[in-house]
Amino acid sequence: MTVAEILDRARSLGVKFATAESCTGGMVAAALTDIPGSSDVVERGFVTYSNEAKQEMLGVHAEILAKYGAVSENVAREMADGALRFSHAQLAVSITGIAGPGGSEFKPEGRVCFGLAGKGLETFTETIDFGALGRDRVRLAARDHALTLFERGLSQIAEK
Repeated sequence: MTVAEILDRARSLGVKFATAESCTGGMVAAALTDIPGSSDVVERGFVTYSNEAKQEMLGVHAEILAKYGAVSENVAREMADGALRFSHAQLAVSITGIAGPGGSEFKPEGRVCFGLAGKGLETFTETIDFGALGRDRVRLAARDHALTLFERGLSQIAEK
């Protein structure tokens, strides 16, 4: 599904989007808002690159960050839930990861955690290891995957 088709589907369902982005730095929101007329679907985007921003803007708990680290499904869940809570959206996607260069044995370059939260839906999280593709390619892959998560959320909403 193209970005325009995702927006059309959301529009037809009366769904607004919020994004909570870390390693992509707003690329998902940019992809959505590149389409004319997207303002009736895209409610807001949070770029929460630092741990402090994740806590202050999205309500991510300091204990969760300390225990699991910013690149974790636990933090992705809290980011998605927070984006939903602090917006007027019905569907929110979060992204937190290591675009590179660098990483560690336990959190390698290319590891990205995602969250999908929706009104009346159970929050979904997943981790994808894109590999050491280079910073730009990891960020693009994460952006594209986040867009497919919006598709998934819209399908779940349509089924209800």
